[in-house]
Amino acid sequence: MIERLGRSVSVVGLGTWQLGADWGSVAAEDARATLEAAVAMGVTFLDTADVYGDGRSEEFCGELHRRHPELLVATKMGRRVEQLPENYNRENFLEWNDRSLANLGVEQLDLVQLHCPPDQVLADDAVFEALEELVSAGRIRAYGVSVETCAQAIAAIARPGVASVQIILNCFRLKPLDEVLPAAQEAGVGIIARVPLASGLLSGRYDERTVFAADDHRNYNRHGEAFDVGETFAGVPFEVGLAAVRELETLLDPGVSLAQFALRWVIDQPGVSTVIPGARNPEQVRGNAASAALTPLRDDQLAGVQDVYDRLLRPLVHDRW
Repeated sequence: MIERLGRSVSVVGLGTWQLGADWGSVAAEDARATLEAAVAMGVTFLDTADVYGDGRSEEFCGELHRRHPELLVATKMGRRVEQLPENYNRENFLEWNDRSLANLGVEQLDLVQLHCPPDQVLADDAVFEALEELVSAGRIRAYGVSVETCAQAIAAIARPGVASVQIILNCFRLKPLDEVLPAAQEAGVGIIARVPLASGLLSGRYDERTVFAADDHRNYNRHGEAFDVGETFAGVPFEVGLAAVRELETLLDPGVSLAQFALRWVIDQPGVSTVIPGARNPEQVRGNAASAALTPLRDDQLAGVQDVYDRLLRPLVHDRW
């Protein structure tokens, strides 16, 4: 449930960055099959952005929404320009809003999120006045903020009109549990957990021999060359992530994949509204969505995740984001 939005959503949603760009090529027929498989598994929340494939992802989501109008489609705006605070203004919001409305083929956007804006944007009252204007005009139903850091999340939660905060939360990134999730619960702000599988590392499918395509951010953004390095493998060096994965695999119950275990861990955190793993094919969608039906993790499994984090990952990520 996203309280300020007044909508219930599936606890496992679908992130659609993969269907746009930056993860290697995904054919149109594969994208459509992936989306339909998500609906068949009970997914009701889709997350996209105007820059994913320069609108390609929004267009796929719009096609699906026309066939399944009960879906909630959340999009994002703000990364089409240089990341300067002054670019987050009313005129640009209107332009980006028009573009997303056209791509999605709707008259009102369900949820629009500022797409990981600079810190100064979250402190600018004029930004939120402009967002409120979009709501009053009926262009958007609600707005939220996607953030990189916990400090940014706390700043967004303090804004009375913010319906949701999207933040990286996974077995490699536990810091949001300390303050962000409790603050969101108290304020009635939804938490959308992104990068739940650490860019696929927590799927358990990769090893030291894995090679990613040149147009895959897991190749070209290993050190933050294109955008915040936290978006790639959750900011964890690939080799360290592999070592952590091998330890986490010892916590699995029979018949449960590492991806399902990692998603169940996110679902079990109080305050999470929905978790949005990406997928490139129907098989991945079905496996991810099945995590919603698993029993909650046991105390020993939760403690095991905490132990791996404290020993291997905390020194690398906790103070950075």
